[in-house]
Amino acid sequence: MLSGKCLCGEVNVQLAKYTSHIHACHCAMCRTWGGGPLYTVQAGTGVTFKGEDAITRFASSQWAERGFCHRCGTHLFYLYKETQEYYLPAGLFNEPSFTLESDIFVDEKASYYPLSPDTKKMTGAEIIAAFAKESPE
Repeated sequence: MLSGKCLCGEVNVQLAKYTSHIHACHCAMCRTWGGGPLYTVQAGTGVTFKGEDAITRFASSQWAERGFCHRCGTHLFYLYKETQEYYLPAGLFNEPSFTLESDIFVDEKASYYPLSPDTKKMTGAEIIAAFAKESPE
């Protein structure tokens, strides 16, 4: 079990399952949302929120929803609607042993920061194709 919270503490989150590997998304939406890449923990469907009345959900595309605390503005999740899988910002958790595993949407990465040389890299088309393969028909 992994627990985290927003900046003001109003929203708490618990993950039933997670890995220590995190992923960096460089797509234009993630960069606009947070000012840089979004470093995420893949949490699957086993996510519990306390303080849901402080969560605002935003349909950022037809396939995804983003959530944030409307009291302090902390980014809480990216939800892939089709599978109901959550991806949560790594910064919500005090977990020193996370390891950056992949960089996605590298074709949309901004020029003002470097990529890690030691990660798997996928373009937007490659990650969309990977999600399509994983989705139930």
